[in-house]
Amino acid sequence: MSYGIKPLGTRVVIKEVVAEEKTASGIVLPGSAQEKPQMAEVLAVGPGSEDEKMELKVGDKVIFSKYAGTEVKFNGEEVMILSQRDVLAIVE
Repeated sequence: MSYGIKPLGTRVVIKEVVAEEKTASGIVLPGSAQEKPQMAEVLAVGPGSEDEKMELKVGDKVIFSKYAGTEVKFNGEEVMILSQRDVLAIVE
């Protein structure tokens, strides 16, 4: 399935995972009151390059660098395009 954005080289398209969070006292913090999440789901991956093979696949949950990537609005959704090098880990 194609997402509609085809990243080039070793870039990936991700969508941040935003979850409500409760404080110790039971107050629910909406997504806007929290620190920006660093966990996301991979929506599309590039083909890789001769120097760096693509290790990520669509559907992976990942943790990425705090100041990485470029935010883009596509089909009414906020997504991010970043280099595979900015992905720190795959969440299993």
